[in-house]
Amino acid sequence: MHATPETSNNFRQSELDRFGSLASRWWDPQGPQKPLHALNPVRLRYVTDRVALDGVRVLDVGCGAGLLSEAMAQAGARVTAIDLAPELVKVARLHALESGAQVDYRVQAVEDAAAAEPASFDAVTCMEMIEHVPDPAAVIRACAEALRPGGRLFVSTLNRTPAAFALAIVGAEYIARLLPKGTHQYRDFVRPSELAGWFRAAGLELEDVSGLAYMPWRNAAMLTRRTDVNYITCARKPG
Repeated sequence: MHATPETSNNFRQSELDRFGSLASRWWDPQGPQKPLHALNPVRLRYVTDRVALDGVRVLDVGCGAGLLSEAMAQAGARVTAIDLAPELVKVARLHALESGAQVDYRVQAVEDAAAAEPASFDAVTCMEMIEHVPDPAAVIRACAEALRPGGRLFVSTLNRTPAAFALAIVGAEYIARLLPKGTHQYRDFVRPSELAGWFRAAGLELEDVSGLAYMPWRNAAMLTRRTDVNYITCARKPG
């Protein structure tokens, strides 16, 4: 099934097809998304350290099959979760039925969500997504538009460095086979300085940049000062 966003063409169908093909095993902690399962508690803690989730509205952009969406809902947030891969949204909805998580899942582009509900969300999360779209700056603009004044945007991605190429592509995809081959393209990785520039252009203030380290030998993750491979950021909308 192909995505048919109403107003956005900021996606690559090949990427949607690749991730859609992983949908059935997304929630398998030993499956192709095994590193995401290890990263998820760290990502959640990074968010909850900066936003008290109980009762607040959160938009999860590029939610996949809902790992972070469900975790934030279980922490008390009122979560709207969007993705353009229908297969992923279907699996997310089915898993929520089993877990009892209250999440509003939609096949929707962030540009459309922001246009429909501008300045409506206390927090927006966009994890491991901007390196998979043709125009990541447009995603950041839309996320900023969806945020209410005083709200925070959380973005995680991969740095464009030799270390990231060696670990995230050669190591993770070809040697250790932690991720399916072709998951990442080095040219699409994003330097923190580039992301900070997109934040500024969207009227956001950068508050933090932290490294995310995944340790495959322990299947665990942690925050670190090193941002040369995976990193996570927080930016605030003034007001």
